[in-house]
Amino acid sequence: MLTELRRLGLEVKSLSRAREFYEGRLGLEAERPGPRATGADESTSAVGYEIGPDGGDAGPTELLLRRPTTVPRGGVHTHYAFSTTPAAYAAWRRRLADLDPVEFSFGASDSLYVYDPDGHCVEIGSVDRESDVDTADSTSGADGERPPALTGIFEVVLEVRDLDRAEARYRRLGFEVADRGEERRRVRLGGPVALELWEPQLGIADARGGLHVDLAFTTPNPDAAVESGAPWPSGPEPVGGGVRVVDDDGHVLTFLRP
Repeated sequence: MLTELRRLGLEVKSLSRAREFYEGRLGLEAERPGPRATGADESTSAVGYEIGPDGGDAGPTELLLRRPTTVPRGGVHTHYAFSTTPAAYAAWRRRLADLDPVEFSFGASDSLYVYDPDGHCVEIGSVDRESDVDTADSTSGADGERPPALTGIFEVVLEVRDLDRAEARYRRLGFEVADRGEERRRVRLGGPVALELWEPQLGIADARGGLHVDLAFTTPNPDAAVESGAPWPSGPEPVGGGVRVVDDDGHVLTFLRP
């Protein structure tokens, strides 16, 4: 039903400070000013970056940084994850070493965690170490060189009040359970992006689930997606190219046509 993660919106207080991190540290390039992303100074309200794709037929995901001047605002203290290649992962570790990243091994893959200036927990995770032997990015990211590759956004964490209710809604939208926490206070759902639903808690690197996170998905039939996820406490609201709703936890979901 939902085929791609089209946008992840984050709230930032200072665009110039946020851009120093996302462009200077992570090497992202801002989109040209337009309907989805405006300019560079503090008189504007948003700036966007295209991430990926990381293979297949998927299009890029827009990472949209917004000042809180309108709604939807963008997520607060959102934990989300970029994917990178195994070869580039070591370069990211070197590039971000002065930020004291937390590292964690998931067996076949590794992740490091740092915080941006607005308290969003930014994870950079390698894909399966056994599946990628490309060394093209193994030395990039050193001082004076281009940053290592970021190939997509593969995970977003949402804070929810009622885990069973939230899980049921997202499963109706086509997500499938991939993993549950031992205390059943979190669930990982597979779909166009790995979606983790957490009751209030601290995760790896003291990460928290995001509040009022702004997510946009591509779907062939936005109206059908709205109907599948219903009832909604707010919406549906027509927007350019699709429909917008708000779930019980205040997360903003936009369903867009390809």
